[in-house]
Amino acid sequence: MLMNRHAAAPAEAIPDAIRTDVETLWRYHDMHHELRPCDVGIGLGSHDLGVAVIATRLFHQGLFPRIVFTGANAPTTVERFPRGEAVHYREYAVEQGVPAEAILVEPRATNTAQNLEYSRQLLTEHRMPVQSVLIMSRPYQQRRAYATCRLMWPEVDVVCASNPLELDDYVSSIGDPRRVVDMLVGDTQRIEVYAERGFAIPQEMPDEVLAAFERLVAAGYTSRLI
Repeated sequence: MLMNRHAAAPAEAIPDAIRTDVETLWRYHDMHHELRPCDVGIGLGSHDLGVAVIATRLFHQGLFPRIVFTGANAPTTVERFPRGEAVHYREYAVEQGVPAEAILVEPRATNTAQNLEYSRQLLTEHRMPVQSVLIMSRPYQQRRAYATCRLMWPEVDVVCASNPLELDDYVSSIGDPRRVVDMLVGDTQRIEVYAERGFAIPQEMPDEVLAAFERLVAAGYTSRLI
């Protein structure tokens, strides 16, 4: 896996004081979907090459015959993926044996709604009918991706997946625990805010998830809040 793996060290671990709350949010965003064959796999661009890793693995397992990688660049990804998120994902997949003709690249999207809208447009342009999609994202983006897809593309059956890493392994792969916690907190806020703004369908947020979110905000993990 071409990811930035570091040996676990105190400076790279989730602090004990917030671990329980971080684990609560981590579990909440995992949709726990049972994987099944779909018409197309859609890999959502981000700083995490794990999206391309799981897309490649599931393609080789026969869960979909074609992949759409979608994503331009953001300030958090341009240094790592200078040619664009989707382009780098495609390069990884081809290196791992996915036929180039099985991959479509959507290089413009800068948010989840655009990821899905532009991917849908691209599939329509290629005259590929779609009744089911397997969306692959960062682990903590699953619920938001699901809620967004259900609003924007309600006629398709949607399944969500991520590279199956435990929390500590994921933090190690990214190499920056604070960034992971900040992103978890930001995505938790977006579940409610985006539903209120009409960008996604509402999702239930259990009391323990809301309490964990509020404690992490109070502890200063706020850089990804809207």
